[in-house]
Amino acid sequence: MSSGHALPQGLHFVADSPVVGLAVAERRVENPLASVICVHGGLDRGGSFARLARRLEQFDLIAYDRRGYQGSRSLGPLGLDNDIDDLLTLARREAGHGPVIYFGHSFGGVVALGAALREPASVRQVIAFEAPLPWIRHRESTRSQLSDNPEHEAEVFFRRMVSNKAWDRLSPSEQQSRRLDGPALYNDLSLLRTGVTPFDLSQLEVPALYAYGDAYHLEYYRALSDDLHRMSPLIETRELSGVGHGAHLSHPDLLAALILSAWRERCVLE
Repeated sequence: MSSGHALPQGLHFVADSPVVGLAVAERRVENPLASVICVHGGLDRGGSFARLARRLEQFDLIAYDRRGYQGSRSLGPLGLDNDIDDLLTLARREAGHGPVIYFGHSFGGVVALGAALREPASVRQVIAFEAPLPWIRHRESTRSQLSDNPEHEAEVFFRRMVSNKAWDRLSPSEQQSRRLDGPALYNDLSLLRTGVTPFDLSQLEVPALYAYGDAYHLEYYRALSDDLHRMSPLIETRELSGVGHGAHLSHPDLLAALILSAWRERCVLE
């Protein structure tokens, strides 16, 4: 399958994606403890997990471009239910290799938690990093009104989440590539602004770890952690010192250690 974009070292595209049109990449190791399926957030892509893949020496790692993004841009319709369908399809394939862990970054954590709730048997553990859960605890950024221009929203989002300077350093073709991911991003953001509760985490049947950094919105995440503890005894939380939202890029060693420790603490003895 042709993805339409190159991958960083550490991952390679597969030719037999279980979802036609979905760009799937992987890194395999000998005698893996489990398969970690990574789900990216808004305006990101599966290749951003390459640094993490190179450090997870005891796990297979599978990453993919969610539908509407990058190599999976041609796929529709867009929406959380479709994202969950895709993740569950990948998980069923990985079940043939052994246990499965979901690692979801940002909105990818919403997808991962939703998949675990819909089909608990598909996964041994869910790890979500700074997944937005505004139906549990609001944050101001999930209340702002969206324009009717998805490409504009993509640029605004990139500038807010990364920086104006980083956007200006992108080539015109790179900027346009991000804008073309606008419809998928728009769907992600729209869900967070509807006020609808997409799922009930008190019904979770598998262990989950909600991790967050202390670089931004620390009081919010600590309060959200308290909410999650009250909702379910299966949800643990972890605060990571000196870490910002893009932890899979800036602190892949720390996340690799987190995944390994979570496996040892909550899965090995089951």
